[in-house]
This record gives sequence, structure tokens and C-alpha cells, in this order.
Amino acid sequence: MRTPPPTIHPDTYRASDPALGKLDDEAAIAHYRAHGRDKGVVASPLALRENLLLFIEDDISLLEIGPFNRPLKRGPKVEYLDVLDADQLRVRAGETGADPVGVPDPIHHVGDLDSVDRTYDAVLSSHAIEHQPDLVHHLQQVERVLNPGGCYFLIIPDKRYCLDHFIAESTIADVLHAHRERRRTHVLKSVIEHRALTVHNDAARHWRGDHGNPERNQTARVRAAIEEHDAAAGSYVDVHAWYFTPPSLRLILTHLSALGLIGLETAGIYHPARDRNEFCAILKKPE
Repeated sequence: MRTPPPTIHPDTYRASDPALGKLDDEAAIAHYRAHGRDKGVVASPLALRENLLLFIEDDISLLEIGPFNRPLKRGPKVEYLDVLDADQLRVRAGETGADPVGVPDPIHHVGDLDSVDRTYDAVLSSHAIEHQPDLVHHLQQVERVLNPGGCYFLIIPDKRYCLDHFIAESTIADVLHAHRERRRTHVLKSVIEHRALTVHNDAARHWRGDHGNPERNQTARVRAAIEEHDAAAGSYVDVHAWYFTPPSLRLILTHLSALGLIGLETAGIYHPARDRNEFCAILKKPE
């Protein structure tokens, strides 16, 4: 497995503006932290999802979580995990207006990671980790299915630039509470947040400071969220449970590692590029 580039790559940052060309590495890093990061200037190739996907070698065994009808990787060594099998995903795609042709066949594992009975050199997920009711259990299961030295590649929504803008960042207390409860479905709080406290999902508008109005029809949306949760009667409702920024995710992972709850190491967490609503991260299982 190749070594990921640093979170701040001076050459990449200097290339973003000719005026930065005379800065040495230390000065370029300091300038990025002071000025470039909040402007969404790209300071590492892996800040962009397309580069993260290219970084994943084609000759390694890979498990992709939640491909639906748009898998990010294909090839003879790629396997897929989703909550539905291929036929069911095609039906769901048709019902939601998505193209069923893109659904990979077969879906090698149906359900959750607990059902996966082999190991891989890498695991990949895009906009999936925030849906996990028990984040700790999810990371432990990823670690279980990774070969030593293997990597977990993640593309994660940044709550500042997506529909979750007005919802508070998740904390280690939230994560540990869910783990103590052994959550397998989402609690009422998560359903209300996702259905009633969210706004638009236009990343460019968020970067411009236009975050929308979270109070629009809010009481009616809260009432509908309560009804949806109660009607589910304990079955799974697909909503966000976690709200991350790169620093908040790094802090949570640091705590989980220090507490001995996960063995995955943080290999890289990359800040988002302007007008995008996501950031990339790489976790590694020690050799």
C-alpha cells in the first residue's frame, strides 16, 4: 500500500497561486493554515475525491460499502457490500429515478459488515460513515475485515458545507453514548435532526455564506419526523447520525484510539476544496 501524501503538501499549495511560489515549505504550510484552508484552497492532491480514487491501486482486493447504482471502483478484485442485493437495488433505483443499469452485479455481501467473512487490502466508503448508528462498532468491523497494513478510504460530508450546516458537530460523548447503547437503528434525535433541522445541500451556496433557513416549516417537519420514527417501530430509518469536520473527526479518532476501542491509525485527513461538501480521510490498520 502506497504512503499517502501529507495533509498539507507545500508543492500543491504553492501551485494554487503564483504569488506563493517564493514561500519555502514551512512558510507555505503556515500560509495555508492562516489563509488558504478556510478559503478551500487545495493543499494536497487527496483533498479531491477523484484523486483519492486514483490513489487506490487497482491490483489490491477492495470492499466498497454502499455502491448503490454508482460504484466508485470496478475490477476483478473489487467486491461490494450493500443493504440490498442487486435485484432489489435495481428496483430501488427505478423507484427513486436513478439509473438501474449502474448497479453492480453481484452484490457480494448483503446487510452490514458483521456478515463479511473475508479480509481485504482496502475498504472504501463514500457518504456512508455518517449513517452508521454505532460509529465505534462500524470502525471495529472495518478493522476486522482489513488485512494488516490495509487502509480504509473515506469520503465524508463536511457538515459546514452540506444540509447539516446548522446541526452541532458530533463529539466523543455522542459517539461513546451510541456505542454503550449498542445502537443498530437511529434514535429519535437523529431522525428529527435529519428531517427537520437540515437545509439545502448546495455546497457552493454554503461556501458563499448562504446557508438557507432551518426554521422553514420546522414544526411540521418535526412532527413528521416523530411520526416517521414511531411508525418504523424500531426498524432502520436511513438518516445521518454523525456530523463531522476534519478537526472534529480527527479528535474523535484520537480519543477512540487512546481508549483502546479501535486499532486503526489516522493516515490522513484532508480539508475540503472550495464549492465541495466533502472531505477525504484515510485510516490504516497497523502491520
